[in-house]
Amino acid sequence: MTAPASPAQDRSHPLYLEDFAVGDRIRAGRFTIAPALAHDFAALYDPQPMHLDETAARASLFGELVGSGWQTLAVTMRLMVDARLLGTTPIIGAEFRELRFHRPMRPGDTLTAEAEVLAARGSRSKPELGFLDLRVRTFNQDGAELLTQTWTLVVPSRSAASTPPS
Repeated sequence: MTAPASPAQDRSHPLYLEDFAVGDRIRAGRFTIAPALAHDFAALYDPQPMHLDETAARASLFGELVGSGWQTLAVTMRLMVDARLLGTTPIIGAEFRELRFHRPMRPGDTLTAEAEVLAARGSRSKPELGFLDLRVRTFNQDGAELLTQTWTLVVPSRSAASTPPS
């Protein structure tokens, strides 16, 4: 794994809803899926023949051994955490939707990911919080898109965080 690409914003402190604008992009570093890691993940969480057995995988829809889509999702999350998507603020998901697997991850692939801000809005019921909608895309080393998804994250609001209690 390598460090994330240089972010346009300092991510060494908490980020708030107001720190994001529609169109902002956060690029993650890279993570290589070693064949043994792909096998071990599949054996634990997605034990299907196309992930574990080369002979069976050749006879599958894919025609070769492929990694688990669930592992692609997990590595995408790891890449976003390592990129400090929200600075030092934890990534807390409210909703994940529009999940699409475009092509399989293959053992040995090196993945990267990118998040684009689609919307930022305050919470009506909790003014100290807001919601950040992101389009998250995962790519392999050739730039082929493997996965797309939309995340809605719960993010603290700076305006409410700076308001003294009454």
